[in-house]
Amino acid sequence: MICLVSRTGRELQRYNNMGGRQVVGCIPYRYKQDIDGNRSNEMEVLMVSSQKTQRLMFPKGGWELDESLQEAASRESIEEAGVIGLVECELGQWNFISKRYGIYYEGYMFPLFVKEQLDHWPEKNLRTRVWMSVDEAREVCQHWWMKEALDILLQRLISSKQQQQRKH
Repeated sequence: MICLVSRTGRELQRYNNMGGRQVVGCIPYRYKQDIDGNRSNEMEVLMVSSQKTQRLMFPKGGWELDESLQEAASRESIEEAGVIGLVECELGQWNFISKRYGIYYEGYMFPLFVKEQLDHWPEKNLRTRVWMSVDEAREVCQHWWMKEALDILLQRLISSKQQQQRKH
């Protein structure tokens, strides 16, 4: 069962030892399909608009005390983007300065291989979601650390594909 309401409040929010929030995000991705439903090699990623500025980014939000990093990544993808999928191996951890507070936050990013796209999700009326190519996403993404995570994901998928080709 999926909760169709976003979590609110910061009472369960995790903070680092300098008082910065710990946030978790994911890069939802899928492969395009042709008319017959055959999967292509062309990958698409899903970006969402910010609530305040409408700039595009990957889903992310606070990591809470009652969840693992992977659970937080999955929850954020449902709340902000309305997608469900397989949370894969962590892409990394970044420290970045909060524009609002001027302190260092910790950001963790995960790939999310999308299995299902919901018609209704908690932040549907607050955000726009857009599937796009990796190149388009790199161009419009507002956060340098999310762009780095996207590059890491791409490298991981390319080397995985190369390893599979060597086995055949």
